[in-house]
Amino acid sequence: MAHNIRIWTITKENSLTEVTREKLDFEKRLEDWIEQDISILSDEYLTIGRQVPTQYNTSIDILALDRKGDIVIIELKRDKTPRDTIAQVLDYASWVKDLSREDIISIANEYLKDKGPIESRFSEKYFEPLPDVLNESHTMIVVASEIDASTDRIVRYLSDTHGVGINIAEFQYFKDNKKAEYISRVFLIEPEVATSNVERVRSSKRKRNLTREELETIAEKNGVKDLYTMLVDNLQECFDTSRTTMSSIGFEGKDMESGGRGVIFNLIPDSSKEKSLKYQVYSYRFVNFFGCSIQDLLDILPAGSKDWAYDQSNKTKPWIGYTGYFQSREEVERFIDGLLKIAKISE
Repeated sequence: MAHNIRIWTITKENSLTEVTREKLDFEKRLEDWIEQDISILSDEYLTIGRQVPTQYNTSIDILALDRKGDIVIIELKRDKTPRDTIAQVLDYASWVKDLSREDIISIANEYLKDKGPIESRFSEKYFEPLPDVLNESHTMIVVASEIDASTDRIVRYLSDTHGVGINIAEFQYFKDNKKAEYISRVFLIEPEVATSNVERVRSSKRKRNLTREELETIAEKNGVKDLYTMLVDNLQECFDTSRTTMSSIGFEGKDMESGGRGVIFNLIPDSSKEKSLKYQVYSYRFVNFFGCSIQDLLDILPAGSKDWAYDQSNKTKPWIGYTGYFQSREEVERFIDGLLKIAKISE
């Protein structure tokens, strides 16, 4: 169903003035905005094509790649009927599903031109290499200024019942009495729910990421649960966000130089060293994020830290750092105290 969003400005006199909602007749502008800053849909998307031609003599409005290397099809509803809109985006998906890794790289590099290649652009944005497996799955997002009952019903049925990766992003347009313009965005289905619907019915070629509860259980079996939970609780306060992988929990932050956001610090509870908690830290990402020095980092790490690289064939600054083990509560407390000072949280 359509969302009746209302917006007010707060005046100097502490009263409210409603901002008028206007008819959204600027699909071309909206397409431009999405291309220029796809974060208005998701921080996890990277644009790799616009008006991408298919073999069916049609063109996909915007094509993107997510952090996992899966395709995102973005289609503006414009003046199409609900039936035509859904049929169109499903038709695009039938073409996208057969794109090979080489096809995707070719589409991306043709679009990116001197901003590419896609391997570099991907690692700049996500601080991770381009995955070996691309396009294992795909997501469809219909961009609309209003969601009618028929489109709502069809999309929810496809997502909830059949686990189809489809959603609607509804944008509404406002203009105040000073001609300042505003847009709002809301999803028909919460993105986390839409993703869960897909995963519920899909078998994946990739191993799934562990849950936070599973990682904590591993830490407990390894005899380091107290160290693990103490670090996790405090690290979450210092970094922008965190996410799990197949073996670790990673803490992320934005690189002030490149503008990319990726993992800075990893905790790996399943350590080959008994009763120890392994860590990996990308040193230059750490320095850029916190505005400190390499020595500041080394001063708070446990003794015995060793040089480390994510990939031995790529030892450029974003991909190198240190690794080692936390083995005592004293080491953890010393690290946390030092980190809080570097992050200026304790001041």
